[in-house]
Amino acid sequence: MKGGTFRNTQWDPTLLTAQIISMQFCVYFTLGLLVFVANKLSGDNYTLDHLFEYREIHIYDLGGKLVICAFVVNAFMASLALWCIVRRAKLCLDFSCTFHVLHLLICWWYNRSFPANASWWLLNVITGTIMCIGGEFLCLQTEMKEIPVGYAALNQKSDV
Repeated sequence: MKGGTFRNTQWDPTLLTAQIISMQFCVYFTLGLLVFVANKLSGDNYTLDHLFEYREIHIYDLGGKLVICAFVVNAFMASLALWCIVRRAKLCLDFSCTFHVLHLLICWWYNRSFPANASWWLLNVITGTIMCIGGEFLCLQTEMKEIPVGYAALNQKSDV
């Protein structure tokens, strides 16, 4: 690390691993809750297929449409998770891609075949984009807050 840099840029594998696990947990937890609500509204049975079965992403019935809506709403919730857990705008793309690559691997394992459904791919590109841009926006709002400087600032508490 160079002297005079603003942020500590040392590579901390423990922090990175903890952040990845926390993001996975938070995003899947909220997605599970949203899909549960979607299934209750549509009268479908709640199974893991709605989270990991790529053939469940369709617009043919109300259940499929609500599952798609749950994924999109969850992308906004994931933006909040990025803001709370990662807190760095320049890392939002990395964590968004990490989540979606791990989701691809889990879906591949769960289905025993590579996702070949165009709607699954389109949904994941859209949700990854929403997650990344939303997280960057929220993190930038925090990073761009004014830092109080001067004598008066020494006597005030700052929440930066």
